[in-house]
Amino acid sequence: MAQARTDFSKVAAPKKLEEVYAQRGELFPYILAVMVLLTVVSVFHVWSRVRVIDLNLEIAEASRLLKESQEEQNRLRLEVASLKTPARIEAVAKGELGMALPTDQQVVVVK
Repeated sequence: MAQARTDFSKVAAPKKLEEVYAQRGELFPYILAVMVLLTVVSVFHVWSRVRVIDLNLEIAEASRLLKESQEEQNRLRLEVASLKTPARIEAVAKGELGMALPTDQQVVVVK
């Protein structure tokens, strides 16, 4: 039994509740600051990811418009080339405008 008393004398006395509450009160501002900081970082992370997704959508749309514009440009170049052919110009001049090649009497030589 004497042995038991010596063992109990080495056990730390329990802290009083007032001391525990006082320690919590001292840590509260630090915990609150950490929570606010984590919240701000989380919101920033979510905002940045949403922004990246929006920008990717805008890039995809711009790429699609660029491809469509290039296709339209190629189509218009082909149309211009076909409209500039001498055979077509001669056909339009004779058929729609009623023009004909000049005769030798209609040609005036300028010196």
